[in-house]
Amino acid sequence: MFDRSAARAAGLALGYLADVCWADPRRGHPVALFGTAAAALERRTYRDDRLAGASHTTALLFGLGALGFGLERIARGPVAKTLVTAAATYTVLGGTSLARTGADMAARLDRDDVTAARELLPSLCGRDPAFLDADGLARAALESVAENTSDAQVAPILWGAIAGVPGLLVYRGANTLDAMIGHLNPRYTRFGWAAARFDDILNYLPARVTGLCVLAVSGRPAAAWRAWRADAHKHPSPNAGVAEASFAGALGVQLGGPTQYAHRLEMRPTLGDGPPPAVADLKRAVRLTRRVQTLAAAMAVGLSAAGRSGRPFSPRR
Repeated sequence: MFDRSAARAAGLALGYLADVCWADPRRGHPVALFGTAAAALERRTYRDDRLAGASHTTALLFGLGALGFGLERIARGPVAKTLVTAAATYTVLGGTSLARTGADMAARLDRDDVTAARELLPSLCGRDPAFLDADGLARAALESVAENTSDAQVAPILWGAIAGVPGLLVYRGANTLDAMIGHLNPRYTRFGWAAARFDDILNYLPARVTGLCVLAVSGRPAAAWRAWRADAHKHPSPNAGVAEASFAGALGVQLGGPTQYAHRLEMRPTLGDGPPPAVADLKRAVRLTRRVQTLAAAMAVGLSAAGRSGRPFSPRR
């Protein structure tokens, strides 16, 4: 007998392994297609107020949730449900691409090719690379690796374990909308408010699971916990602070400080009590994110397998 929980667990495991093997497709990624659709809808729905933004966000995420429920409904048997879950999991995970991009950044900095490193930085974060030297690029990349360990990997697979295909799709849609419109600038402060707040809600538990995974696999649990407890609350994001502070403590570096974006300079609080990160620390962060991703995937698969979400599948008569 193969129950629905086992099918979900198997699908999450297969989707995770697919991401490890192939990472994100370079063209025609479904998340990019969703972003294109969201941008097209925004041209019709944009108003400089919260209600318009909340309606825009709700419409898009409701559509993703309905798609997820529909896919699960048409997946009648255990093999079909496993494959649908695997495809959705592979679609929403970005952990392998994150680790590979972090490793590529470290390799470019190792070659003292600052120009090439600046060209790569927009693949990791939204900071203005023109203002960053080699150390600044290493810090920006490391902070992005830490934050996106939660956003790109732990959160989606955890929501997959909790809510199946709808959870996978809605989480990735919410995170994509936050990246598109959840900004504190004149255009999006009100319109993107709902997207930003919903993304905060969905990431609250996964960020803390990420911190626990860092404690478990880093080899420096006391230092990671100390930085988490002392510094995470200082970060402007209630969730990114947990991931970045725990990484800072685990790696023995200090993150934060002046942070230059395209149109503004932010003075971020410092996280951790070590020296500023160097290229060697970025390499260690890449190794750490891979271990955290593996543990989080194992936890999600185990959580799914332990559940009992419905009656066992049986041959149709």
